[in-house]
Amino acid sequence: MEHTEVAAVELLDVVKSFRPRGGDEVRAVDHLDLTVQRGEVVALLGPNGAGKTTTLDMVLGFTEPTAGVVSVFGKPPRHAIAAGQVSAVLQTGGLLRDLTVRETVQMIASTFPEHRDVDEVLERAGVTALAGRMVSKCSGGEQQRLRFALALLPDPDLIVLDEPTAGMDVGARRDFWSTMHAEADAGRTVVFATHYLEEADSFAARIVMIADGRVVADGPTSEIRALATGRIVSADITHGREDDVRAALASHPGVAGISVMGNRIEIRATDSDDVARTLLVDLGATNLEIASGSLETAFLALTEKVPA
Repeated sequence: MEHTEVAAVELLDVVKSFRPRGGDEVRAVDHLDLTVQRGEVVALLGPNGAGKTTTLDMVLGFTEPTAGVVSVFGKPPRHAIAAGQVSAVLQTGGLLRDLTVRETVQMIASTFPEHRDVDEVLERAGVTALAGRMVSKCSGGEQQRLRFALALLPDPDLIVLDEPTAGMDVGARRDFWSTMHAEADAGRTVVFATHYLEEADSFAARIVMIADGRVVADGPTSEIRALATGRIVSADITHGREDDVRAALASHPGVAGISVMGNRIEIRATDSDDVARTLLVDLGATNLEIASGSLETAFLALTEKVPA
């Protein structure tokens, strides 16, 4: 019998509902299915309130699903965490302001039966120069890097990151992701939620877009772009022919959206070659250009409205 490796993260038909005091039930996660294999680097993208953080909270064992199953390395999340297989870098919390950076790492290291060397962890997280600084004197970005150092202590197989570069400047964000690249290259599984589209684009091998608690797109960045937008076809049209052009393209099977600014028309097209041919041959357009759709456009198209 062929051996099948247990997935790093698996969510099967997961639902998570909350009922605010005196209010109606709110479903934060709605029958969500997600599997992350070992060694994958996966970005979760979605608007505020999409269900990203709630999903990660269940993966980390902070909360239980209302329905469905969540497993990490084939175990309940808390069991995997107790075994030192999982670490997290969250946006807030978990730091004592009256300790130095080194004291913080040493204290947390003492809670693990086995852990990586404190100096090694400080160096990998880029906080060696801050070792003697009080946590209260560290910026928000520096505190995030300290949380990353803490996450590396148990030498985890899975690192979960929720908006990990919040508060970091551009240089610190670049350094952080350089370190994360090294961790991923070492074979760790990385799952992160971010609102920086360029981070997902440049770092993740796979993007999962979530809206209204459901997965609306899942695949490599190039496939996500193509799924939402195809390509962008733009051209100059004769003044006064806007209505004619719209009418000719509106029912075209390759057209996903049309916008006009002055004499310049822009079409989101799943079949860019056919649309380009229609513009040039049938409509007399000039100065035609075809470009790949952006991840930002895909994000907006996929998450603005989710079918019921």
